[in-house]
Amino acid sequence: MSEISTRDAARDNARDSARESARESAMSVAAISTGRPESDDNVWTRRLVLFLRLMALLSILKGLYHWAQVTGFVGGEDEAFENQSMAWQAATVYFAVIELVAAVGLWLATPWGAVVWLTTVVSMAVIELMFPGIYGGSLVVVAVEAIMLAAYLALAWMAARERPP
Repeated sequence: MSEISTRDAARDNARDSARESARESAMSVAAISTGRPESDDNVWTRRLVLFLRLMALLSILKGLYHWAQVTGFVGGEDEAFENQSMAWQAATVYFAVIELVAAVGLWLATPWGAVVWLTTVVSMAVIELMFPGIYGGSLVVVAVEAIMLAAYLALAWMAARERPP
């Protein structure tokens, strides 16, 4: 009986040392892993950052389009920058600059980037609604700007809710 218990004890010791070795190996692998938590604690924050990056790309396109209008790369001779009204020229230069500044801030997901972007969104909506002679007063542009603003506010609210105060 003592022979069997000695054999069982040796087998148990071997099994325990194998488990311990596997546990140490797993801990060393865990130490060199990405370090990201596997839970979805910050899902709304990630969605907000993705939205901000998409808006950054859109802002780059809009800013480059306005610069193309200023430099004459788009439009014909009748639509040349010099032939437009002073209000149109001022608004176009304003958006050419501020859209690109907003794009940088949005891509970096900085607070000032969101503020500058919100300024561009509200400015475009105001120009379209209050000064229809500048860009034509398109309600479609106002609706798109309002949808983007609502999406940002909803995502920012949800991201703020998942972070403790």
